[in-house]
Amino acid sequence: MSTLIRSNRPGRRPLSAVLILAVSVLVIAGCGLVSSSGTFHKSALPDGKTPLAGAEITVTSKNFTESILLGKIAATYLAAAGAEVTDLTNAPGSASSRQAMLNGAADLAWEYTGTAWVTYLHETKVIPDPQQLWQQVHDVELAQNHLVWLPPANFNDTYAFAASSSTAKRLNVTTMSDIARLPADQRTFCVNDEFFSRPDGFLPMLKTYDMPYNAPNGVPSGNVTQMDSGVVYTSTATSSPCNFGMVYTTDGRIKNLDLKVLVDDKKYFLPYSGTVVVRESVLKAHPEIAPLMATISERLADELMQELNGRVDIDGQDPSDVAYEWLKSEKLIT
Repeated sequence: MSTLIRSNRPGRRPLSAVLILAVSVLVIAGCGLVSSSGTFHKSALPDGKTPLAGAEITVTSKNFTESILLGKIAATYLAAAGAEVTDLTNAPGSASSRQAMLNGAADLAWEYTGTAWVTYLHETKVIPDPQQLWQQVHDVELAQNHLVWLPPANFNDTYAFAASSSTAKRLNVTTMSDIARLPADQRTFCVNDEFFSRPDGFLPMLKTYDMPYNAPNGVPSGNVTQMDSGVVYTSTATSSPCNFGMVYTTDGRIKNLDLKVLVDDKKYFLPYSGTVVVRESVLKAHPEIAPLMATISERLADELMQELNGRVDIDGQDPSDVAYEWLKSEKLIT
């Protein structure tokens, strides 16, 4: 990040900005985004250095397991590097953390390229290449919102379909195209209501894979069961009432229930690459954030995220503890 210019007063905002931030935090708190300061573990870098000494960084996240966990990892590691970190993770709803980033009440968050493309930027074109999608999002967000999308991590929390390992073996399916070659009575699906009805969801997916919904040689309507996302996983694991269920590729239940994720061989699903997003002014003041977060991003992959998410959702561990223990296991903190 050699093109970034360090602020004359690193880590400090002008008084007017501090007042605006305080008001913004109070407003957000009124909507339910309340600081959980102190819920991450305090530690230090192994070499004892503090490259972010004097920096004040507010970290936010959405209120689902993976987002909270990633927020805790970021907060713990940035604090170990010497930053004074305010923890605004676990923001309720899907809009609070985004709004905090836009209005300056938060400085750093993990986001997903697919979410930005579809939800924030309202684009409909499917860009199957993860790097190309990231670049498009990066350029627009920097120009329009002064948010910097750092290089993405190696995990992709996108939609997928899975089967139990025994069913995948019995039916000899490894890709989505394999489903279209099955007898019609074996093309049974479990999906949640939102994925069934969204314009980039279930029905266009069936058409892409040459098995249109409720059409001859396609998927009869009686073969599709709509249910809560959590029930989809257990129903898929027991192959009742469906052989194939919609999953999220980094969900801990995939490993726990021994599900086999099918390859999206026609590249239908939009990439949802996990990416650290930082406000441009904060990154200019503290360019050390970029290499620190790159150290985290390069270690994260789908299977690891499944494991870490499973420690929270299945084993019942606290996200702060999981974040701390993982950073220690990687020898990134002491």
